[in-house]
Amino acid sequence: MRAAVVGAGSWGSAFAGVLREQGHDVALVGREAPESHEVGAAELVCMAVPSRVFREVTTSLPGTAPVLILTKGLDPVSGKRLSEVVEGREALVLSGPNHAEEIEQGLPAAAVLASENEELAAELQHEIHSLRFRVYVNTDLVGVELCAAAKNVMALAAGAVDGLEAGDNAKAALITRGLAEMARLGEACGARPETFSGMAGMGDLMVTCWSRHGRNRAAGELIARGATPEEAAAEIGQVVEGLTTAPVLRELARRNGVELPITEAVCEVLAGASLSQLVSGLMGRRPTDE
Repeated sequence: MRAAVVGAGSWGSAFAGVLREQGHDVALVGREAPESHEVGAAELVCMAVPSRVFREVTTSLPGTAPVLILTKGLDPVSGKRLSEVVEGREALVLSGPNHAEEIEQGLPAAAVLASENEELAAELQHEIHSLRFRVYVNTDLVGVELCAAAKNVMALAAGAVDGLEAGDNAKAALITRGLAEMARLGEACGARPETFSGMAGMGDLMVTCWSRHGRNRAAGELIARGATPEEAAAEIGQVVEGLTTAPVLRELARRNGVELPITEAVCEVLAGASLSQLVSGLMGRRPTDE
């Protein structure tokens, strides 16, 4: 298979390596050159660019090959899922607990490939799946995309728990309630509940919130210790998708009449609100059933 990976950051580079190990002819190009011959000739185009430029870059792609979305976020302009802004070609999504640092080391990992086209998903699964990179297929495209976007926002909150040194009990409770938020929004948007207990949901949420490699977790920790969002992103030196996604996710929830208290709190902190007061507010919410 001839494939092109657009976006030469850590995840794009790591995934290009996954494809090459399977014997595919892979071109890795920066997002400034999506109109290259390699992209136009590709049988599969993999998008690993930040969500804030995803729409712009995708509209510049030559050819009609299917697009495999590696980006985990929402379109900040329209609030749509990224597959919804891909026009004139098939869109699939790859998601799950896949830190680039470990993929590049050859450590074992698993992912979920989401598409409403089961035949195409099965074909691509066969092309990607290996002994060290296990791929599952899921037809719940809505659920997988919402998981991929929302888990980064929850990781910002989990990092804040680390920054406040609030302990593992508090962090586990936040992650659990974060997963409930994700599932609640997913249900309102037509996703399947079981997706949120799978690789794209619980799997990716856990690794993003706990791993030392998690950029969003690290950003949340830095912000809790006094850094501004801009300073945190600069110190990390890589894209922190949760910073872009949080307000977009909040607006999506509001449009669907869904209450997301953790997401709301993250957005308020990013806008400069007191973190300690927001923690007290979350802990002081009216007791209710789980």
